[in-house]
Amino acid sequence: MNPSLRPGRVLIIAGSDSGGGAGIQADIKTVTMLGGYAATAVTAITVQNTLGVTGVHPIPLDIVAAQARAVLDDIGADAIKTGMLGGVAMVETVAAILDSTTAPAVIDPVMRAKGGAALLEDEAVAAVRSLMIPRAALLTPNAPEAQALTGLTVTDLDGLRRAGEALLAAGAKAVLMKGGHLEGDRVTDLLITPDGETLFEAERIVSRHTHGTGCTLASACATGLAQGLPLTEAVARAWDYVHQAMLAAPGFGAGHGPLDHGWLLRNR
Repeated sequence: MNPSLRPGRVLIIAGSDSGGGAGIQADIKTVTMLGGYAATAVTAITVQNTLGVTGVHPIPLDIVAAQARAVLDDIGADAIKTGMLGGVAMVETVAAILDSTTAPAVIDPVMRAKGGAALLEDEAVAAVRSLMIPRAALLTPNAPEAQALTGLTVTDLDGLRRAGEALLAAGAKAVLMKGGHLEGDRVTDLLITPDGETLFEAERIVSRHTHGTGCTLASACATGLAQGLPLTEAVARAWDYVHQAMLAAPGFGAGHGPLDHGWLLRNR
């Protein structure tokens, strides 16, 4: 942590995870641990634990918009992070929220939970493609999400690159292509911008405790941007934070367990 960084206000627009490993719970922990200030507009309440999602209750659209407005009109935001949106109407509502502020948006196009449960309706994929991608200062898709958004096959590094370039062409200002779903002993993520690309690579961590990695990475990136870090530096810090949180996973639950978002406290 760099104590000289400004706190950085991050408005998180995402779903709640009752198990605490992903969603707004993971986002709040991440933003706080990296020295930012987290505020939220909850899009859905999910019933879930490490074994999976057993229920989803969408929040009314006007309440989602009102939560965001209450935050933006008073506290403000230096960056916005979006996660689970659910359906077309929610995508449209969140797009309007993004248009009401100049804060950069980190868009995590969440489609499925770690256990496989659908968190984005099939008909909403097109809405994410047309409304969210062009509003993304940074888009953070995994390989299956990139395939759904581009129609391209993503099975290797070249596939990551081609899909990322297609998403840039679709309007995203930068794309962090996540390679965790690809096979191999090493995991490679690829940050693609109009100025070039940066690779982030490490040995694969063989673990069932990976719940919330995508949420955590995106919210860590948003925190860096909110604190004024250059994009590549923000992504590099976020990538290291997630890597260490996976290594320190506490082992909770019988399924896809959570990370240790508080590893920084124990490393002092």
